[in-house]
Amino acid sequence: MQTILTGIRSNSILTLGNYLGALLPMVRLANKHSKDSNINIFVPDLHSIISEVDGDLKENTIRTLKYYIAAGLEINDNVHIYRQSYVPAHSELCWILNCVATMGETSRMIQYKEKSKGSDSCNVGIFDYPILMAADILLYDATYIPLGEDQFQHIELTRNIATRFNNKFGGIFTIPAKTLDQVKFMGQEEGVRIRDLQNPEKKMSKSTLAENSKIMLDDEPEKAMKKIMSATTDSEGKIKFDMFNQPGISNLLQIEALVNDRPLQDVIGEWAGETHYGDLKKKVASSVFNMLTDFQRKMAEIKDEEVLSLLEKGEKYANETANAKLLEVQKAFHLR
Repeated sequence: MQTILTGIRSNSILTLGNYLGALLPMVRLANKHSKDSNINIFVPDLHSIISEVDGDLKENTIRTLKYYIAAGLEINDNVHIYRQSYVPAHSELCWILNCVATMGETSRMIQYKEKSKGSDSCNVGIFDYPILMAADILLYDATYIPLGEDQFQHIELTRNIATRFNNKFGGIFTIPAKTLDQVKFMGQEEGVRIRDLQNPEKKMSKSTLAENSKIMLDDEPEKAMKKIMSATTDSEGKIKFDMFNQPGISNLLQIEALVNDRPLQDVIGEWAGETHYGDLKKKVASSVFNMLTDFQRKMAEIKDEEVLSLLEKGEKYANETANAKLLEVQKAFHLR
């Protein structure tokens, strides 16, 4: 069976952008494909420690996995949930891939450039985490890795490393699908990127200091409504999906579609020609209110014991699978 793999860092409570852009699409894909594919959902806790963790990482991990269940993840024998740090093969393969990747290609990663700009005290983990990400993927022969557009460059790096390795040692690694094919598989014309409500030129981020710029999954629904109503739009006076010229309005249309599981084009068509931005904001605010109310109720019903039981089973599978692949790699380098 093919493998579909995804992970979301558990540094803090997720934003609506994380939920709509990464977690919810993965849940829908998992439910669609879990009868004929391995679905690997892991918490990349090793990735999490490259930056500050808000709260207790162990508690954050349990909460993040509850997000998946509350979002409607259907658990069956093909759905595997595990923690990255509980599978030591991730770290060892990362080191081996470091000896295959080059400084040049890793230093060209846009996220590394952005996070290290103006500072020579950037930790090495920020530079190296695309290689650990490659290990996360290649250990399980993952073909599809649902993720945001800011991670597409890392998929191409993974493909390059795996191709270079296979050319030298034979077809040990499955090459992940190309970025365009990843997007098609996710059922999106392009990667989802929910924008900052106050500065829609940027994506919504949990690290942004301005509270009204982001909606957190634990926000009171009434508070989230107010944030939508105060969202930055423009002076065009026409509701149109145009992420370049009208990113604020386009962002609201995108949120409305995703929260209600509707095709974006249907929502765009519904609002075509309308001019009252306030009406759109009210509709989106109501949709977000209803979504958060339902989501938070489901979160409260999920017990820690349920998540820990899933982890115990998933980590047994993950270690068996990852260790078998790691052994192939070790033999290729005559380490075993």
